[in-house]
Amino acid sequence: MRRLTDKTNSVSWQARWLAAALRYTIRPVLHLGTYLLHLPLPTGVVDSLARFVMVPPRGTVREPLRLNNCGAELVRAVGVAPADGSGRAILYLHGGAFIACGLNTHARIVSTLSRQADAPVLSVDYRMAPKSPMSAAVQDSVDGYRWLLARGYRPDQIVVAGDSAGGYLSFMVALTMISEGHAPPAGIVAMSPLTELDSAPKLAHRNSRSDAVFTRRCFTALHQLVTKANARVLVDGVPGPLIEPTAEDLTRMPPTLIHASASEGLLHDAELMTERLRVAGVPVELKTWAGQVHVFQAAELFVPEARQSLSELSEFILEVTERAGLSATG
Repeated sequence: MRRLTDKTNSVSWQARWLAAALRYTIRPVLHLGTYLLHLPLPTGVVDSLARFVMVPPRGTVREPLRLNNCGAELVRAVGVAPADGSGRAILYLHGGAFIACGLNTHARIVSTLSRQADAPVLSVDYRMAPKSPMSAAVQDSVDGYRWLLARGYRPDQIVVAGDSAGGYLSFMVALTMISEGHAPPAGIVAMSPLTELDSAPKLAHRNSRSDAVFTRRCFTALHQLVTKANARVLVDGVPGPLIEPTAEDLTRMPPTLIHASASEGLLHDAELMTERLRVAGVPVELKTWAGQVHVFQAAELFVPEARQSLSELSEFILEVTERAGLSATG
């Protein structure tokens, strides 16, 4: 295991401005929202509005398609070849606490990874809570992975990437394929991943009060939300357990790169997953970034550290797929 910290002498003014802006705007809104979880949630609003804000670069190809139970889109940056089973491919799973965000909110991240890793990206619009349990999101994510396999890609040509809740799904895709006797993907890229659903360890972490986006109550509310959604699935008349990747057998997991903010609450989850993978003998690296917010990579148009992070994540994707004999272009 390697534990790295951003070595820059100072945090960019853009990152400082973003952290302050979110702390006094988004953070209180999310905190207020934790008291309204009993009401119908307008889960699609954020993604709809993002269509006009998170616009990918001109020339990006976004091809909508349908998986078994959800939508998805195949994204290619300018100059990237079609998804024909040659080269490499990325499966991307967006964050949003399993209740928000979607293809539009993450269009810029996905397009940037496509360009820098020279790969088409399948971005999955998985089913979300409270209407669907987490198992549905996992199934949709696995269906996305299987779509790439059916397209002709081998596991060693595919990297699974995700942020926040999508980080949880990324690990679950690999674990699901391994449990079914298949080879894992070439690697996993996780940005500020959620890996432990229990909120208590996060509340005890040193960052529980320093997060610029989430209050302590947000972590408790998320746990309550996914538990309630999970109650929709009964096994012998009782809700099935909430599966946490940190509690699973990780010995066959692929090389993993995790990037997280040094001051966010989910650093606990990133550190825990890194330690569990290390103990399992899996090549893993965690890099923490000072002065950044949760999934700061989404601000790559504005924050220089976000661009640097995505560049390093893309380099990792190129490296792990090199083992499949692919040319490192991009």
